[in-house]
Amino acid sequence: MIQVIHGKKGSGKTKRIIDMANESVQDPHGDVVFVDDDNRYMFDLRHEIRFVNAGEYGMVGPEMFYGFLCGMLAQNFDVTTVFIDAFLKLVNVKPEETEWFFNKLEKLGDQRNILFVLSVSCDDAEAPEYIRKHFI
Repeated sequence: MIQVIHGKKGSGKTKRIIDMANESVQDPHGDVVFVDDDNRYMFDLRHEIRFVNAGEYGMVGPEMFYGFLCGMLAQNFDVTTVFIDAFLKLVNVKPEETEWFFNKLEKLGDQRNILFVLSVSCDDAEAPEYIRKHFI
């Protein structure tokens, strides 16, 4: 399953995704991972959440990031929720260039019973339908 926190830059997406991540650890079922493009918010998260600075791994596009996520999940079968902040900045693409990624991520989430929560900076009216259907 995918959920997308959306809005323009400065609309409070990061605060919302951090709050959601911190609330999610109250459910003791499975591990929670928070992926960001730098270490800026690492200390805003509860210690039970595994923080990953994906910016250290030189992501170049959604295909590479998808492989990164699969590798991360392959080493830990207990992950039930993955929060991804600043998704478009992390993969350095425009929203309309991510259809393949969203399709693959949805299949992966269904197969492994994982919830993916992404923050996406884009104008709501300009977001493609395949992203808009995941808006929360």
